[in-house]
Amino acid sequence: MLAAVVWGLIQGLTEFLPISSSGHLVVVPAFLTKLGVSVAPPDLAVSAVLHLGTLLAVLAYFRADVVKVLRLRTDAEGRRIALLVGVGTIPAVIGLAVEDSLELFGETASNVGWALVATGVILIMGGRLATGDRELKDGRVVDAIAVGVAQAFALIPGISRSGLTISAGHSRRLAPVEAARFSFLLGIPAIVGAGATQAPELIGAGRLGLDLVVGFAVAAISGYFAIAWLLAALRRSGLAPFAAYCLLAGLLTVLML
Repeated sequence: MLAAVVWGLIQGLTEFLPISSSGHLVVVPAFLTKLGVSVAPPDLAVSAVLHLGTLLAVLAYFRADVVKVLRLRTDAEGRRIALLVGVGTIPAVIGLAVEDSLELFGETASNVGWALVATGVILIMGGRLATGDRELKDGRVVDAIAVGVAQAFALIPGISRSGLTISAGHSRRLAPVEAARFSFLLGIPAIVGAGATQAPELIGAGRLGLDLVVGFAVAAISGYFAIAWLLAALRRSGLAPFAAYCLLAGLLTVLML
């Protein structure tokens, strides 16, 4: 039960904060093992349930946008969002062709550490570009392509999906909160893909016990508050605190693991 709570909390926070959920699912078990605490990392099926928890979080937080998309036939902004998310998802789908190689990369903690350092550098650059004032309703296909390519690179363990996509949004002159909004909406298909492929197998095997239900709930609740926290942080201090965290976490991983 404790492990489910821990992984639910890690998944919920790091899925949306620009600090890499995939990276933390590698380095946290490694650090705990070094401290003499044996906590096995979640397998693919368990990760699927945690992803579905974060899916619930983003759907709940951006429910107004989701409703607009569902009404796209009569809602112009809903059609625009659907177009941008659809186009932006294509690069990540293409990137799945090298997913096996990327999983091998993530098996080495020091590799993930360097990727976290790279995320920190990208966040610093993205923060300096956060001077735009464009809104998502005015987004263009070229914006979706740029942010979508950034999301594809985030398949690398330790590279933050939200960090890269928000930074890419900044480079396209989207206002910081609008860049984050697009990042989270663009993440919905990715989270669905990550969760839905393994969840049926998990349920069919009879592994959906109380611990995973708790993990799901923890991921959903912590994910919801992580979104709110990040949006408030972007208004207040930008990406700088998250850049500092990634640089520190990455360097500690490289030096200690």
